[in-house]
This record gives sequence, structure tokens and C-alpha cells, in this order.
Amino acid sequence: MPIHRPTRRAPPPALRPSRRQLLAGAALGLLAAGPARASVSLSFEELYGSRGVFGLTFSDKTKALAGKSVAMRGFMAPPLKAEADFFVLTEIPMALCPFCSSDADWPDNIVVIRLDRAQTFEQANALIEVTGTLEVGSWTDPDTGFVSLLRIVGARFGRA
Repeated sequence: MPIHRPTRRAPPPALRPSRRQLLAGAALGLLAAGPARASVSLSFEELYGSRGVFGLTFSDKTKALAGKSVAMRGFMAPPLKAEADFFVLTEIPMALCPFCSSDADWPDNIVVIRLDRAQTFEQANALIEVTGTLEVGSWTDPDTGFVSLLRIVGARFGRA
């Protein structure tokens, strides 16, 4: 007599999401996490509102962006040494480093860039983009004695 075995149900297929479902889930997760800290573009022309008897005044946009993440494009002024954690971003390529003795002499077409780590620099004629946090107001670097009115700190840069 044949042995009767009860039929077993096959287990349900594993609930493996498709590639499309994984990508959709990842996108929803990013949206739920909130927007990334996006950098606002800032140009040299937007830095200052006017030049008066008391010197340069910051534009409303510059004041509003103080403490926020910004992106600027420009040229790296020739650094004082081959590798450092700061440089000067200029509106046009420069042959000499444009550091000034006081903020009264501060040109309106440069911004000090304080990097998040020491790096080797780019050629002075290469257009770069810098992102970091904008600091507004006069500040003297205790190590170098350089004075600046505007700084982008915690910065990173790359070719534009």
C-alpha cells in the first residue's frame, strides 16, 4: 500500500523588494529626513551694498547669510606656502597675495577661505568653487595677524 504523505504548502516567497522598490524607499527616506544643508550661491557683486565715508557696508544678502552655508566661485590667490589651511578667494586671477594690513584697506573683491583641513592649492588662474559657512565682520587671525572682513570657514573647494 502506498504511503500517503500530506502535501505541504511551499513557504511564501521571501519578501525581497525589487531594485525599484529599494530606490523609491531610499528617496522617501531622504525626503522624510528633511532637506540637506544646501549652500546658497553668493557672488562678489552681492557682497557689499555700498561704499561710504566709513568704508564698505555689507549687502542685505550678505548679512542674511552670516552663519549659513554658501558657495562662491573665484580664483585662489597665490598662497604664502604650498600647503595651508587657508587662502584668499579673489574675483579675478592675481599674481600676488592680496592680504591687507587693516580692514579699512580691505578690497571688495576678496574673501578669506579657512579650510576644514590643510590642502595643496590650485593654480592661481583656475576657476574654483568654495563651499562653507559665511562669517561676517572684522576678525584678526591670532596666528598670522591677517585681518579680514569676510570669511568662509570649514570650507572645501574644487574646480568649478
